Amino acid sequence: MRRAATFCVAFLLICGCASAPARPLPAPPVVQVSPAFDAKRARPDHGLVVTAQGGTLSEVLVYESGEGVPGRLDGSRTTWRSDWTLKPGAEYTVTATAASPGGPATVAMGRFHTRPAPRTFQVASTAPLPGETVGTGMPIIIDFDTPVEDKAAVERALEVKSTVPAEGAWRWIGDTRVVYRTRRFWAPRQQVTVTAHLAGVRSAEGVYGGTDSTFAFTVGRKQVSSVDTRTHQMIVQRDGQVVQQMAISAGMATTREYTTTSGVHLTMDKGDPVRMISPGREKGDPGFYDVMIGHAVRISNSGEYVHAKDNVWAQGRENVSHGCINSRPDQAAWFYDSSLRGDPVTITGTSRELEWDNGWGFWQLPWEKWRLGSALADTDPAGGWMPQR
Repeated sequence: MRRAATFCVAFLLICGCASAPARPLPAPPVVQVSPAFDAKRARPDHGLVVTAQGGTLSEVLVYESGEGVPGRLDGSRTTWRSDWTLKPGAEYTVTATAASPGGPATVAMGRFHTRPAPRTFQVASTAPLPGETVGTGMPIIIDFDTPVEDKAAVERALEVKSTVPAEGAWRWIGDTRVVYRTRRFWAPRQQVTVTAHLAGVRSAEGVYGGTDSTFAFTVGRKQVSSVDTRTHQMIVQRDGQVVQQMAISAGMATTREYTTTSGVHLTMDKGDPVRMISPGREKGDPGFYDVMIGHAVRISNSGEYVHAKDNVWAQGRENVSHGCINSRPDQAAWFYDSSLRGDPVTITGTSRELEWDNGWGFWQLPWEKWRLGSALADTDPAGGWMPQR
């Protein structure tokens, strides 16, 4: 560059332009990387930030163990941030190129190491299960193996992608469980992928996510059921068409325990048979029962099922159960076979309301109240990770 500048000055003198001074080249951009190159114990929860002063970033390449690290530029192209936090105890290589108009480019190359995690946490279990096909009301439930103190940091690391975009929000239920619910039921027949970008997330003092976790599931056909305990009828619709009408008997309602709950239930699991024992009673007590029930589909945590019962004299006429919805054995078998976890079952006509935290009664909460359970409810979510200060 020095020879080129000298050549330009000599050319101007020959042309009689000696009075015009040579214009100096612009200073090259300054590239800054945080964590700094050669750092040995960088904090993984702060992520990676690359900035350019006096120019714009044209390319940022970051690798860890040969894998590219995703990130994005801001609107001014002067700042690049990693999408997520960094892995503990890992080496990262960075190549960043910045240029200024009409001036030289700057290429910054280097590497750094993140500090190892004293303790780690991870996903212990999920619902749905990986690869499962579920109903349109299905929530996403993630359980962690260690209590989470910094719920906002963990929640920012959770990503849900669906074939059909949908508005949704997480809600914390205790220190080890977080639940995702969409504002409206999932669109049917689509794929949903859930990724917990936990590697490097600081959940508590000295506790970091060790690895990321990803699983996918399928939303199947749309099946919704409506139960009217006053008319003693259950109507099942699939993709908008009535596919089954069942005469039923609901809870006798002589006590709260024997009153079926009204509200939006979800099918949770099923068994054939299921052993049902009267709660809080011992053999010989009034009202004690211990029976095996066939084709039972659970819809709450308070002992409610849709199941088979050979009491056709009551079905369609009278509520005589201990709180479950029972129907003719052949129709109960059909419902058992056709149900997916997460199918909505809406019950009306009783004096007992389903609690939102009874089983998967999450649809009992209005959307705005549901969102208040998020650790980010009072923030302006911008997506991706945010540094912990």
